Amino acid sequence: MTVTPEPIVSDRYPQEEYMQSGFLSCQGCGGSMIMRHCLKALGPNTICVIPASCWSIIAGNWPYSSLNIPVLHTAFETAGAAASGVRAALDLKGKNDTHVLAFAGDGGTFDIGLQSLSGAAERNEDIIYVCYDNEAYMNTGIQRSSATPELAWTTTTPASFPKSGPKKNIIQILTGHKIPYCATASVAWPHDLIAKVKRAADTRGTTFIHVLSPCPPGWKISSEKSIEIARLATHTKIFPLYEVMDGESYHINMEPENLPVEKYLKAQGRFSHLSAENIAHIQRRVDYEWKILLQRSMMEPFHMNM
Repeated sequence: MTVTPEPIVSDRYPQEEYMQSGFLSCQGCGGSMIMRHCLKALGPNTICVIPASCWSIIAGNWPYSSLNIPVLHTAFETAGAAASGVRAALDLKGKNDTHVLAFAGDGGTFDIGLQSLSGAAERNEDIIYVCYDNEAYMNTGIQRSSATPELAWTTTTPASFPKSGPKKNIIQILTGHKIPYCATASVAWPHDLIAKVKRAADTRGTTFIHVLSPCPPGWKISSEKSIEIARLATHTKIFPLYEVMDGESYHINMEPENLPVEKYLKAQGRFSHLSAENIAHIQRRVDYEWKILLQRSMMEPFHMNM
């Protein structure tokens, strides 16, 4: 296993702010924190493409915006295609150094936007795609998405009929495209998130970062608990932090504390209906997925000699 030490907390944290007051998120919103950190990493020479999502509202009422960069709001299913078009237009103008950031929720990434994202990834468009994953369609009423965890409550999967089947593995889908860079990140470790966005910006081609985004209303948690619960997701191995280069080389960025999944699940109202048997089932699945990740991190990556 390759484990990269955490960055030292110091003046390396960017001080510039490109997200201003007046944004319309809920208190404790992971998505608003993720956007702030992404823009700190990328700087002002960035164009952001936002499909239908919470961030369609959070940015502010037209003609006002809380973001000090150009923003293109686009349809739910078109983040990958719209970002590709913005990239092509910039390249025609010779503005190759301008970053194109597609910033989408799980619904616009795992589900409705998957086709256009896959097309962009297959073409290896020079874009940065960040998915802020709050694990349901939060903006429209907390409905189930394919990013919703197994057995979780949503308004369309109530406690009497919780979501069946595991969460879609979006990183595995993107690494299957063999794009140059994929990573997972968390609002609980902003320096790691910023470092990964910077690495994505320095990488030519399609890069994808999957960020866990706590949602207090949807997860039924207090707003001040967002960071604590995001941290538990990693230390219980439910959401490990790692990178994948060229779809082949896996690097785990943080060794979890190996806490039981119960600590993470019991802290959220959306899992309050789970039985001891349910929790044991989730623990087995998490342990199994962690073993697979460990095996991948120890494998010698494939190198094509051409």
